[in-house]
Amino acid sequence: MQLFDQAFIGDFLLRYVHILVGITWIGMLYYFNLVQVPALAAYGDEGKARMLTLDKVARRALWWFRWAAIATLGTGLLITGVVENYWTRSGDAHKVTISIGMILGTLMAANVWMVIWKNQKVVLANAVNVLGGAAADPAAAGAGRKALLISRQNFIFSFSMLWFMVGPAHFYPAAFPNATSSNAMTLLIIGVVLAAILEINALGLLGGTAATNKLLWPYESHKNAIISGGVLLLVLWIASEVLLK
Repeated sequence: MQLFDQAFIGDFLLRYVHILVGITWIGMLYYFNLVQVPALAAYGDEGKARMLTLDKVARRALWWFRWAAIATLGTGLLITGVVENYWTRSGDAHKVTISIGMILGTLMAANVWMVIWKNQKVVLANAVNVLGGAAADPAAAGAGRKALLISRQNFIFSFSMLWFMVGPAHFYPAAFPNATSSNAMTLLIIGVVLAAILEINALGLLGGTAATNKLLWPYESHKNAIISGGVLLLVLWIASEVLLK
């Protein structure tokens, strides 16, 4: 039956599910960064409305957010294993660009579980305590700050991640048919180094997580994050044009 054909499962069905759960994950990421965080900041206090939003809205959103991240990562890895000759059938331009997208996506998924969700659990527990009449947890503000910085970094990464996920199938192999493996590897190294520097910065390892740290400018507002995401994509795009010709 066609439904059990390897080509159908790998080339269509898994890709369909991968895109579906990916939309959910990245959609939630954009909701947090473009809607919820600015809205909560507009409350201007730690009052009941803010805590109710965290407990009743953010908790549900975070559930879909973190599990959609796992589903996106899992289906992506399955595609590479099920699709026949996945890594060899489309040349070096395909291999390097999809690798950049996969590295960014994997790093983003790790950020969701190891940093964002870890710290948001503290924030959500604090909201429940405050709503119940208990004192606020002093650690909640710091935890929220750490989650915010990495969430904004994921937002910045998402521009390039999506570019390099879509590009291998629809642009790069045809545009750069003569790309060499050495130039492709150089592009991959550039992408990994830039991602590592940005990740280290967002974790506060280059001067701390306080707002006084000027290196954290990309994360201090969603507008800054949009600009930073566009700049990262532009740099990697220019590197592609230079190295893969």
